[in-house]
Amino acid sequence: MRQQNSVPAAPASQRGQGMTEYIIVVALVAVAAIAVYQLFGQVIRSQTAAMAKELAGEDGSEQSRMAQSAAEAAAAQAAAKTLKSFTGNAGAGQ
Repeated sequence: MRQQNSVPAAPASQRGQGMTEYIIVVALVAVAAIAVYQLFGQVIRSQTAAMAKELAGEDGSEQSRMAQSAAEAAAAQAAAKTLKSFTGNAGAGQ
């Protein structure tokens, strides 16, 4: 005789809960990806455009140059900001 292993199926409410949790995690990952994409801005957009052009067999050097100049501008902005200049009151205490 053949022995059957019958595993009871999860109730519909538990399956629904698992799907809801999955959707919440996917939504959080999507929101985080959008936030990171916006945070890094033009650099990522230019790099993505360069990669897309190169994958399509076209020349993406213009987009690479745009990404480099955007990265340099972002580095200059980051270097100019300190805790003193953050609030715009760098000379207030002197």
